[in-house]
Amino acid sequence: MATKKQIILPFLVIAVGAAGFVGMSALKKPPEEKEELDTTPLVSVEAVEIKPMSFAVSSYGVVHPKYETELVSQVNGEIVYLSEHFVKGGFVKKGDILAKIDPSDYEAALIDAKANMASARATLVQEKAFGKVAEEEWKRIENGVPTELSLRKPQLAQEVAKLNSSEAGLKRAKRNLERTIIRAPYDSLIEARNIGLGSYVSMGTRIGNVLSTDHAEVRLPIADKELQFLDNKGVESQVVLTGEFAGVKQQWPAKIVRSEGVVDNTSRMTYLVAEVIDPYGLNSDNSELRYGTYVTASIDGTHAGLVAEVPRHLVVNNQVATLDSEGKLRYKDITIVRQIGAKVIVSAGLEQGVNLITSALDYPLEGMQLALPDNSSTDDKSDDPKATQLAMEEKDKS
Repeated sequence: MATKKQIILPFLVIAVGAAGFVGMSALKKPPEEKEELDTTPLVSVEAVEIKPMSFAVSSYGVVHPKYETELVSQVNGEIVYLSEHFVKGGFVKKGDILAKIDPSDYEAALIDAKANMASARATLVQEKAFGKVAEEEWKRIENGVPTELSLRKPQLAQEVAKLNSSEAGLKRAKRNLERTIIRAPYDSLIEARNIGLGSYVSMGTRIGNVLSTDHAEVRLPIADKELQFLDNKGVESQVVLTGEFAGVKQQWPAKIVRSEGVVDNTSRMTYLVAEVIDPYGLNSDNSELRYGTYVTASIDGTHAGLVAEVPRHLVVNNQVATLDSEGKLRYKDITIVRQIGAKVIVSAGLEQGVNLITSALDYPLEGMQLALPDNSSTDDKSDDPKATQLAMEEKDKS
């Protein structure tokens, strides 16, 4: 039978162990409470601006003269005179003498033509007198019927024809003499000269090439879908041409004067023709616009009304992501009227001041809670390194 000591001893050991465990537990520090991390995605936004806009259609082209004329000789002879302005790059006025062909033979031909016409006139006067004499003589003959030949009517007609021929010869001689002088057909820039002093030219010989300086033209290709943004298909629209002169970017005003009216078989473009007045600034203060210059063109188009510009990459399936007043993601359907480069023009679906989300989201869901980098809820946790790192990652994604 167990003694009293044997019964009490186990309970004493258990009590001492429990007391030691409680004492050691009291000495252990309680675990620190971790601050709750805000994982709300951060986004960047941009306020939508609704404003009036007029469309403009862009194009490009090369400047050409409105008129280009190749001068050729219409008579034969030696070049006896050349104007000092008749050189490549020279400017001449309408009617200026560029060159002269030896006129000696044509002056002699003119004298012959005048003599022939004088002789034909004298013969005609004489033949008319013969006809009157014959008519008077037949009046004295009774019972006689004169013929046209006896009245010298065929001879008279022949002399009239000779006179007409001599008049035509005189005109031809005068015209050939005038053609020995080569004149500028209009205010021109000399593009080329193919003759020299003493050269012999014959009919059809190329003398030179001239370009008109009153007006210049630029053919502007326009895609068919862009014509809808131009009033009257672009005709009479104002144009601003941009190019470089002497290394400096400059602009010139122009106007669409006509459409070529067909679709080009190769480019499938419609060509509008813009006209520039006084491209070389000879009669005005315009900057010089040289022929052959490559220019870009901005053509004034239709009025678009009140619209908003949105970066094209933010539009997905005609929807954009916005941030509402409660900080939640909302998708809005928009109506796009035109795409210009990296932007689209929106005519409906957005209001003034709406916050457009411009940063990327990994898993966007309609109605999800979002936050701005400068939100007060994120400012309170700016000292937390993990929260700061999360904000920087969201910013890098945007």
